[in-house]
Amino acid sequence: MRKHTRAALLCVAAALTLTACAAGKGGGANNDAAAAPGKDDKLTLTVWSNYSDREYEEVTKALKTFNKKFPNIEIKHEGSQDDDKITAGIRSGNTPDVALSFTTDNIGSFCSTGAFQPLKPYLDRDKVDLNQISPAVRDYTEYKGNRCAMPMLTDVYAMYYNTGQFAEAGITAPPKTLDELFEDAKKLTKKAPNGDIEVAGYLPTMGFYANRPTILAPNFGAEWATADGKSGLASSPGFTEMMTFQKKLVDFYGFDQLERFRAGLGQEYSADHAFHQGKIAIMMDGEYRTAFLKAQAPQIKFNTAPFPTWKPADYGTAFTTGTIMGIPKGAKNPGAAWELIKHLSFDTDTIVDLSNAIKNVPSTKAAMDDKRLEVDEQFKTFIDLAKSDKLKGNPVTPIGDAHIKAVTDFAAEYTSGKVPDLAAGLKKVDQSIDDQIAKSGK
Repeated sequence: MRKHTRAALLCVAAALTLTACAAGKGGGANNDAAAAPGKDDKLTLTVWSNYSDREYEEVTKALKTFNKKFPNIEIKHEGSQDDDKITAGIRSGNTPDVALSFTTDNIGSFCSTGAFQPLKPYLDRDKVDLNQISPAVRDYTEYKGNRCAMPMLTDVYAMYYNTGQFAEAGITAPPKTLDELFEDAKKLTKKAPNGDIEVAGYLPTMGFYANRPTILAPNFGAEWATADGKSGLASSPGFTEMMTFQKKLVDFYGFDQLERFRAGLGQEYSADHAFHQGKIAIMMDGEYRTAFLKAQAPQIKFNTAPFPTWKPADYGTAFTTGTIMGIPKGAKNPGAAWELIKHLSFDTDTIVDLSNAIKNVPSTKAAMDDKRLEVDEQFKTFIDLAKSDKLKGNPVTPIGDAHIKAVTDFAAEYTSGKVPDLAAGLKKVDQSIDDQIAKSGK
């Protein structure tokens, strides 16, 4: 699903005015759950998502399965609707009944501002068992106990490695520790006589492709916040280790050489992706990449494994995120909207079929165990990680992705040598994040 890059991110300032600006339809401030539609009720449910092309068609098919339960409800699915469009729709009163967002970074804003209506009344009324969903996924669909969204499939991140390049370099097994990753990256790297990088064993540039702080942090044991809720980068040994490891690899390649190499690489979701072209031997990515590789680069022989960890005992740790579904403030048919969200969240046949179609990880335990789920050797890594108690979700704040951007920007300055003092630099980032959260008032 590519959530980490697809959607334009929600403007925090706009999000914080949603409650004041949004139309008051749909009982967003009402603690009672809106009544479910009758089986013969006729109405139209409008669904906004940011899906397009083949994925749009497959998600539309999944939405249509709702008609088995409610044959007279028409589903109007509008794709290419990012978070900015969802926000603008809520503020103007032109809102869908169900909004699908790829940006789990924004769950804090959606829940705390009332942009997405609370789902607890529906969950309580229908006695929904949330234990069907892993704790990590539950974490990124609520904020401070306010559940305002449900998951529709998930993404899990792990290591991809080129088996042909491994064999050529004499590497017989994927790395499990950071030291092994560093040594393998050196062996797999190829440089031209003038020093230009031709193949990078592992590309460490923070923010490029899926090499992002949220995705990498769990493998370093990095903690985003202190016990009292303050930004905790400087006090987390894992963040220090993550930055130190990144810089060690950047120094191995040379910052300028690495930047020249990176500038010539293809787009993340094109056939020119560097891993597709054999220009990167090891990378972090989501399960959806298995489908991209088989469709766009069948010549690449690859396998998957858990990404290496700082502490050996943490091996098998992984990051998860996913599409989230909510009932926006002002929805015209909130009761029917909840029934659709519940269907997409828990109907095993629908979840399995959609997972098989777009190669995302199912969001319930029952679907992951279903015999119809298509699981090959490469995809099995992600299913195993999704079932693990070492799965970690998004850090949720009321400021969207501002804390993630702050870390990404700092990583570029530190690894380039512009910031020599790592500890002092992380403290400045902590202060910046805390100031932004304080300013949000949430």
